Amino acid sequence: MKAVIQRVKKASVIYENIKEETGKGLVILLGVGKNDTEKDISWLSEKILNLRIFADDKNKFNFSVADIKGDILVVSQFTLYGDCQRGRRPDFTNAAPPEKANILYEKFVREMKKSQLVVKTGKFAADMTVEIHNEGPVTILMDTER
Repeated sequence: MKAVIQRVKKASVIYENIKEETGKGLVILLGVGKNDTEKDISWLSEKILNLRIFADDKNKFNFSVADIKGDILVVSQFTLYGDCQRGRRPDFTNAAPPEKANILYEKFVREMKKSQLVVKTGKFAADMTVEIHNEGPVTILMDTER
């Protein structure tokens, strides 16, 4: 799995005339790869929930989203698996097929919700508009294959 994690002041996603909004916390753009399993979900969700990227009063990264009781917005993003090494069009063969990707995406969301934090989502495979107010900016890339 690949994730782009952004520390935000607020964020929203709009799809099919539905708007989901969050306050201070994280936006997670999540891509599911063809070789990903539930083990990747466990590792990635635990890592993200405890990732210390929120500053203390000395501006040092000492707090996680769980520590600050922040909100989380999870948006599916298969394009994270776009390989641009050849040609001009990204190759998405390393992305999971939609059926598998949706199952693992939904399981990831359920795992994040176990944190008791506010967790909102986009809609898998929908055309979405995402508004991100990145704070810092702080953006972290994670890949369970590494």
